[in-house]
Amino acid sequence: MVEIGCIVLKIKKLAEKLTAGSAGLVTSEESILYLTGFQTDNGYLLVTKDNSYFMTDSRYIEAAKQQIKDCEIICGNDLFEVFSDILLSLQIERLFVEATRLNVLTVAKYKERFAPVELVYTDELDCHIKALRKIKSEEEKNKIISAQRIAEQAFLKVLDIIKPGVCERDIAAELEYYMRRGGADGISFDTIVVTGANSSKPHGVPGNTKIALGDFVTIDFGAVYEGYHSDTTRTVAVGNPSDEMRLVYDTVLKAQIAGVDAVKSGMCAKDADAVCRNIIEEAGYGDAFGHGTGHGVGVEIHEAPTISPRSTETLQEGNVITVEPGIYLPGKFGVRIEDMLYVTETGSENLVTLQKELIIL
Repeated sequence: MVEIGCIVLKIKKLAEKLTAGSAGLVTSEESILYLTGFQTDNGYLLVTKDNSYFMTDSRYIEAAKQQIKDCEIICGNDLFEVFSDILLSLQIERLFVEATRLNVLTVAKYKERFAPVELVYTDELDCHIKALRKIKSEEEKNKIISAQRIAEQAFLKVLDIIKPGVCERDIAAELEYYMRRGGADGISFDTIVVTGANSSKPHGVPGNTKIALGDFVTIDFGAVYEGYHSDTTRTVAVGNPSDEMRLVYDTVLKAQIAGVDAVKSGMCAKDADAVCRNIIEEAGYGDAFGHGTGHGVGVEIHEAPTISPRSTETLQEGNVITVEPGIYLPGKFGVRIEDMLYVTETGSENLVTLQKELIIL
């Protein structure tokens, strides 16, 4: 069940960022879910300093009225007709929109149909919502944990079918099946299952490649529960790995554990990245780690904060982030290990319970 008080507070916090005579138009599914607790692909949320309005069509209006509190619920098909009247009645002069969701055609239409209201399509509204979404409530944290437990149980079941002769796409299909059977609303992203030389591709696509004895298999997976995502990666070996494979795995594991241990509120995100990256560089594999160390997770699989060498963000208590260093040797193999962490004042709570020591099947 949605914690109504928590949802109402989110909308009020956004309203506090608005000045008299201004309003914010929220259009993205993810931000609407975050702010209202209602999941739909057809809805618009208008927030002013003192009021909020949610509009959807007849397909979703009954559910919206049941689930959304502290908003006026309006049934309609014409966004501009409904909200233009409201903006006029409230004497709204400036309308902030989610700029990252706009294209040129939409901006032109908004300017025409919402006139004479001034349209503000800087990233100001996006930044306000982003700042709110970075800090997870206890309810949000619990939903992410529920998604994670569903994913973990599915992963453990799939380990039984990972053996020579089984192809990547079949393992991915089984993993997704078990996640859905376990209670997932969906999958967090296209499941990654790559084996052998394909495991050197960080975001490789599962295909017809069959597992061979001595291969690494990297599996990056996640479940969605009540709109919230999980994200985990494990690399397992099928048969005994070579000395080089063990060395690379141990290096990634050392870096990942160090990164997890270092995370805490107040830490610069780029410093968290550096903890993992420095270990990998010192082992001689710096060029083989090309992506950032992690990212935020919530109603989107990738959200703030970003943990990378270029990040300017600071970790805060309540962030849910990943720590996922990797080493990728083209034409040979790759290794990635990923956990999700809930950032606390003094450290972090690891939301993943799966073992990180190398699993040999």
